[in-house]
Amino acid sequence: MTTNRTSTTPLTLLGLGGMGTALARAWLAAGHPLTVWNRTAAKAEPLAAEGARVAASAAEAVAAAGLVVVCLLDDASVGEALAPAELTGKDIVNLTTGTPAQARERAHWARRRGARFLDGGIMAVPPMIGTPQAGGYIFYSGDHALFEQHRETLAIPAGTRYVGTDAGHAALHDVALLSAMTGMFAGITHAFALMRPEREVKPTEFAGMVTEWLRAMAAMTEAMAWQLESGDYTEGVTSNLAMMSAGNATLEATAEEQGVKGELLAPFMASMRERVALGHGDEGLAGLVDGLRGGSPQR
Repeated sequence: MTTNRTSTTPLTLLGLGGMGTALARAWLAAGHPLTVWNRTAAKAEPLAAEGARVAASAAEAVAAAGLVVVCLLDDASVGEALAPAELTGKDIVNLTTGTPAQARERAHWARRRGARFLDGGIMAVPPMIGTPQAGGYIFYSGDHALFEQHRETLAIPAGTRYVGTDAGHAALHDVALLSAMTGMFAGITHAFALMRPEREVKPTEFAGMVTEWLRAMAAMTEAMAWQLESGDYTEGVTSNLAMMSAGNATLEATAEEQGVKGELLAPFMASMRERVALGHGDEGLAGLVDGLRGGSPQR
């Protein structure tokens, strides 16, 4: 008889907020012996009814398994929860949202205490966890041997994407993608604000146009990437910064006419004007990347 390793690997989970609870349920459904701990003990009660063992303290929970997953409020909460625990020989997987610098420092901290460390950035919301067709995944970075050993277990709640041995890279990828999303949401919000006074235009109808347009414009991402790698920000440019910056005057005037504040788009437009003023009007948007960093092209 063969043993299904992923269905029998015991693990511990610290933190039972919305995401932590979703992770716990995914592992329980897959047959994992799971020990859980949460500062507010009442949040563990539903999981106990589903088969989880509830530890009275974080230290007790850590002692229960070799693989310890942490999904807490912030980096300070991680340090506080793990401070009294014996970490020697443990595999710590930190899914707490934090910065790249915090992840790197936490990796050093874990190694000093005798543990292996893997940091994660969750690209999903709780309803997507345990639902492969939802498309959620988790970035992982840090100890590669740890990742390979537990890859199948970690893949149960969501897909896995390992992005390197630098423990900070999962958080960096996470924040970079969230930043792109935030900028997109800013544009969508501004677009709806422009259309809001026009009662004959239904938001549900306009939404389809926004989605279609953004999908078409997403191809610009690949073009920017090629320019950044080549160092030639004028290659293949059809609408350069000078042209776009000049066109921004119409966007600003329309916003004023519609009674919409321009604060969501103003910093981006200002970056264009600054880059053009420095003599880079023939570049595409890739030129703004180095403009934001205050430097020249990095080849």
